[in-house]
Amino acid sequence: MIFKKLLILSFILLLSFSLKAQKATHTFTLGDSTFLLDGKPFQMISGEMHYPRVPREAWRARMKMAKAMGLNTIGTYVFWNLHEPQEGKFDFSGNNDVAEFVKIAKEEGLWVILRPSPYVCAEWEFGGYPYWLQNKKGLVVRSKEEKYLKEYETYIKEVGKQLAPLQVNHGGNILMVQIENEYGSYGNDKEYLAINQRLFKEAGFDGLLYTCDPPAAIVNGHLPGLLPAINGIDDATRVKKMISENHDGKGPFYIAEWYPAWFDWWGTAHHTISAESYTGRLDNVLSAGISINMYMFHGGTTRGFMNGANYDDSHPYEPQISSYDYDAPLDEAGNATKKFMLFRQVIAKHLPAGQTLPPVPAAKPTIAINDIKLNSSAGILDILPKPVLNKTPLTFEDLNQAYGFVLYHTVISGGKTGILKLNELRDYAVIMINGKKAGVLDRRHNQDSIKLILPPGEVKLDILVENLGRINFGSYLLKNKKGITENVKFNGEEIYDWKMYSLPFSHVNSGTIYKTKISVNTPVLRKGTFRLSKVADTYLDMRKWGKGVVWVNGHNLGRYWSVGPQQTLYLPAEWLKEGNNDIVVFELLKSHVSSLCSRKTAILSELQ
Repeated sequence: MIFKKLLILSFILLLSFSLKAQKATHTFTLGDSTFLLDGKPFQMISGEMHYPRVPREAWRARMKMAKAMGLNTIGTYVFWNLHEPQEGKFDFSGNNDVAEFVKIAKEEGLWVILRPSPYVCAEWEFGGYPYWLQNKKGLVVRSKEEKYLKEYETYIKEVGKQLAPLQVNHGGNILMVQIENEYGSYGNDKEYLAINQRLFKEAGFDGLLYTCDPPAAIVNGHLPGLLPAINGIDDATRVKKMISENHDGKGPFYIAEWYPAWFDWWGTAHHTISAESYTGRLDNVLSAGISINMYMFHGGTTRGFMNGANYDDSHPYEPQISSYDYDAPLDEAGNATKKFMLFRQVIAKHLPAGQTLPPVPAAKPTIAINDIKLNSSAGILDILPKPVLNKTPLTFEDLNQAYGFVLYHTVISGGKTGILKLNELRDYAVIMINGKKAGVLDRRHNQDSIKLILPPGEVKLDILVENLGRINFGSYLLKNKKGITENVKFNGEEIYDWKMYSLPFSHVNSGTIYKTKISVNTPVLRKGTFRLSKVADTYLDMRKWGKGVVWVNGHNLGRYWSVGPQQTLYLPAEWLKEGNNDIVVFELLKSHVSSLCSRKTAILSELQ
């Protein structure tokens, strides 16, 4: 009996010691010229990688690649519109499990820089804001406006529940947390920044907080008392001068976004920057003792409808592509590039004495799949849900719809020719007359009008509108509603009495009835299956198709568009299975196409 009690006591003591060891806290503080981790100088060599842009099943593999390149830290944003897609309904499950992402990083020996912001930019839909904020009359994002601050506080406290316990001072691996995001490029309200700081602290983020801004905006965006990190420059002398001028003459010196590449948008050339042009710059920065966060180390893919867009008065609307390859050191599928290998060589020169880099994992295997048939189809006009009726067109927001498509239907008198005008179309419309495609309008080209020849009698007018991505940067954040946002006119006379059909395509397989007959000349859903004897990464070749979205085994792979530069969709091995795999394509323009194949390599640089 005594032996049994001693055994139990020993087990309890051992468990207690183990838990304390697991929760061993660290200190992370600001020295005059360097960060101090447990009192010793620490140079962050970090790379940005966003959890929703990588399949959860692949997070660990990507982090092993980060270690192999020499990174000691991972940076990530936190995306409000993922975690609170509808007001008051929070989701931290599956690919949204950011706490698990941080914990896996710890298991892989990586620290984390956290950027909950809540504005992220990031070439992400609405800069990370949930669409429903726009339904609150008078709400102004990035301001002291009361409704905004109330929603912001609710969000950041939910994030705090998930992530505040994972800070270094609580036994975790989050070194530092960023408030706001390049705010100086947007405004200069220090009271607003101070409210950010207070909300973060109240949410449990009681470690180091910092701000980040490009050089021209650092004065506007810096909050006295916090470290002012800098984005977009890597001249060591200039970096140190600008940070110290805004931080009581001291460091540490941190480049929060160091760009070894850039992102793409539809209809423009793929952006690439040679590795050789950046190796010397990386070496100089690290030699100067400056800490760095590469934006991006690994871009991944902006799946679903989560790509953002750029727009201001000086250039057209520019929706970003699905691939977020970014010409980063780790490519879209997580394989090492030439840039990875050359950066690894540079970083190896700056490792602490006695430390060596792990070997680089081999490139992942790929497969090509031939002749995938999609013989079942459903025309968009045959699968409409129950409509909402209104005298004038309603926006996506009016319909409480975040993303996807809305079909606007009405009946007008025919027997005439004229100009159909959609005022403030956002963003892409397929016009149908009596169930047949009559043309398209594209906001990228400032198109809002089309000449129509209407047959005699009553004419069915259908307008399928796609949200191509809300603006993620600049003053137009406040003008981000989607759909037909004003009115529709024919020959100058306003058209009334609309039916609106919401088509968010949150789930593509539920309830749709497919047939084997061909649906011609209207947007169409096509469905098929393909069998695999082994699974591996692959790239769906969409060059025969026009414009649309693809789902495989229920996973939304993102948008394709023949204009390029992206012509393939990355399909990760983690989402395939041996045996039958389901595929659905929603095609807007080429309803007759009914097959596709896949390749072993991506096509990201082909404009049509």
